[in-house]
Amino acid sequence: MSFKVSQKKEIVILYWKKILKHKITKMLFVVLKTGAKKIFGGLKKLASKKTLKILYYLFLLVVVSITIVFAYYYKTGPSLGELVALHGTSSTKIYDRTGTEVLYDIYDTQKRTVVQYEDIPQDLIDATIVTEDDKFFEHFGIDAYGVVRAAFVNIVQGRVSQGGSTITQQLIKNAYFTPEQGVAPRTVGRKIEELILSVQLELKYSKEEILWAYLNRVPYGAAYGVGAGAQTYFQKDVQDLTLAESALLASLPQAPSYYINNKDELKKRQENILMRMKQLGYITEQEYQDALEEEIKIEPRYDKIIAPHFVLEVKQQLEDRYGAAFVEQGGLQVITTLDLGAQKVAEDAINQFTERNQTNYNASNAALVAIDHTTGHIIAMAGSKDYFNEDIDGNVNVTMRPRQPGSSFKPFAYATAFRKGYTANTVVYDVKTEFNPTCDWEGEEEYGSNRQRCYHPQNYEGGYFGAISLKEALAQSRNIPAVKILYLVGLKDTIELAENMGISTLTNKDAYGLSLVLGGGEVTLLEETAAYGVFATGGEYRKPLFILEVRDSNGEILDSFSSAPKRVLEKNITDQITRSLSVNEYRVPVFGERNVLQTPNLASAAKTGTTQEYKDAWTVGYTPSISVGVWGGNNDNTSMRQGAGGSRVAAPIWNSFLTNLYKLKQDESEEARQLNNHFSLPDPQTERFTLTTIPTTNKDSIDGVLDEQTPHTILHFVEKRDPLKDAPKNPDQEDDLYEHWERAVRAWAGLQYGVDEPVNESDIIKIIAPKDEYGVGQEIPLVLIIESPQSIQDITIYLNGNRISEHTVFNETNFAITDTITGLNTTGEHTLSVRLSTKTGSVYNAFTSFSTHNPLLISSFP
Repeated sequence: MSFKVSQKKEIVILYWKKILKHKITKMLFVVLKTGAKKIFGGLKKLASKKTLKILYYLFLLVVVSITIVFAYYYKTGPSLGELVALHGTSSTKIYDRTGTEVLYDIYDTQKRTVVQYEDIPQDLIDATIVTEDDKFFEHFGIDAYGVVRAAFVNIVQGRVSQGGSTITQQLIKNAYFTPEQGVAPRTVGRKIEELILSVQLELKYSKEEILWAYLNRVPYGAAYGVGAGAQTYFQKDVQDLTLAESALLASLPQAPSYYINNKDELKKRQENILMRMKQLGYITEQEYQDALEEEIKIEPRYDKIIAPHFVLEVKQQLEDRYGAAFVEQGGLQVITTLDLGAQKVAEDAINQFTERNQTNYNASNAALVAIDHTTGHIIAMAGSKDYFNEDIDGNVNVTMRPRQPGSSFKPFAYATAFRKGYTANTVVYDVKTEFNPTCDWEGEEEYGSNRQRCYHPQNYEGGYFGAISLKEALAQSRNIPAVKILYLVGLKDTIELAENMGISTLTNKDAYGLSLVLGGGEVTLLEETAAYGVFATGGEYRKPLFILEVRDSNGEILDSFSSAPKRVLEKNITDQITRSLSVNEYRVPVFGERNVLQTPNLASAAKTGTTQEYKDAWTVGYTPSISVGVWGGNNDNTSMRQGAGGSRVAAPIWNSFLTNLYKLKQDESEEARQLNNHFSLPDPQTERFTLTTIPTTNKDSIDGVLDEQTPHTILHFVEKRDPLKDAPKNPDQEDDLYEHWERAVRAWAGLQYGVDEPVNESDIIKIIAPKDEYGVGQEIPLVLIIESPQSIQDITIYLNGNRISEHTVFNETNFAITDTITGLNTTGEHTLSVRLSTKTGSVYNAFTSFSTHNPLLISSFP
């Protein structure tokens, strides 16, 4: 782009006239004139002529000085060539925690192509204007309102955090205040100089020239300028960009690293820009709709990068703090928290098991994050199996993407219960339970009388275990006890505790119900893993940390970072969680003796999670030194195969990582141990959890002491929000769910509701025939009458221990069976048994005996 000198003179004259005619300029002249009159008029009465003369010359000196400054910057300010050129920039390097290994060299990836103004599509120009500075063609380099607003915020915060920047100011900032100039980012002095230079730039060049320089200079991530941006992200020349692509490219400069690695947010920003273009009249409704429907694939490439998900999050945090240009050009030396050995172990574990998961469970991806919970340092982060694999959306960092956690969320509800006074020994009943009080207590209805859905959750395998302690219920991941616990302690308090432990995504609190405890809300793997660290540390939370230290190009420390501990739980609470999740015998009934959560010779605690339709598989756990979270599934939310739970998809990766990491750290050389910020782990043979005993309350219902003859729901004994108070006098009148819970427990125990006498099973299953004796080979009658206290699930009939028939029944309590037994060709005594299972989980049995003899002997009887 070229301009003649005569054109520049005309532009200068034009802009001087424009400024002199501008209403703000006129207003300032009026203020100065009026103010001067008042000041000097007032001073005439108070000061001598000599004093007035001195003040007059001082005022004149200020005016002349301002004029000289503007004249100086007009003459010596940057040329367009300087504004566009990238010169003298230094490479910013991101290191591992020891500072010896480069994870990413930012300068190595910079790409640059200068294009002519005439080659830049009008759509891209318009998209940039509406995104960055929609008053660009109206102001003279400064947005007065924005400057005032930013100044107010900066005064309130006590530092320069906002700039109210126009496109002109951004150009000055990115091109003239580069790190090699020795200018620190965001200082008051720099801001004043930036404002002066912006006005001078507007006087010196046309709007088109300024816009041309800006579009060739602004960073679009690894690409500088729109020419390189078009090639990097769309593999085409800038003049060939479509409207949709132009809007997407214009989305990047504000936070390139963030948007490139968060495609959903990038899409939202692009759509907002298109909407703004339509509102301001740049495009028509039809163009807007066509652009929305256009499918765009943006896939940047990063060469020579280790742990890309982690590194690009570090880069984004640096850009948020210092600005993209300063990070791209500043020669920064960034020491991160990442341990390269741990990172390799994480990637190896994911690669090893994801291939198997793909074959067996249709799970194409996995993610892992490991945190030293004693410091908050993230020592390993793999956001997917392969960042560069487009087929699995590998560039998405799943460790920081909200997803449903399944049962891995349960410990937050149990910890809330322990805080209120329940203990790990408290017993609840794992029986089929309806949680909508307007629905039938047996859980057979779809909607209640209040027209809301009935809610009767199922356990993973569909069965029921009856009376169970909280420590066993949590270890075995029983769903019904977990929902009962959440009902007892309340949604509000559970969410509040989760937030205190670092969970930030449960923002729409009114949208959650009791299913929250089964993973009905979305959390990130990173935040939940850090929260589990609270259980490991005895109640202290530390925010996950990516960066340890940032130095400038001269090696001087700009910033250092640490994560301060915050106590959010008491140790006796966290100890009960750790005991529940670490003692293998508690989980054996569901997971088996030799389960994948067990780490022989290594103290560990873990919880799995599986979401509905098998879309997410989680395992999150910890040792005394480190917390580790693993997710498995498909980034596009495709369901895995049935049975692809957390224990099968995620737990093997979790187990492999922990086991191999501890082995690696024990085998490290002495030289490696001497490096700065070296991450070490203790000998697993000696590392143990130090746990307090389970508290006792001297209240049988809380301490797990049951009356097995006449069992009752826990609501019979406690005030749910304050279980240590005296038992309610009229529990059936004080809680809407009391009758539902009580009926379910009594039915499971074979008791009638409100009656303490056991139900006689012979009254439920009446075997009318067979009776007495029958001939060998004779058809033997089979007649049963069932009168069940709950809806029947199925009836199974056995002869001499062998199943001979099974009947599935739907929504019936009374049922009759009339049949015959054939093929019994042996003489002797026989046993017929009947097993009745109800939909509430109760089981009833009845037996009868009969005999068969030779028919000739039978016929000789009188």
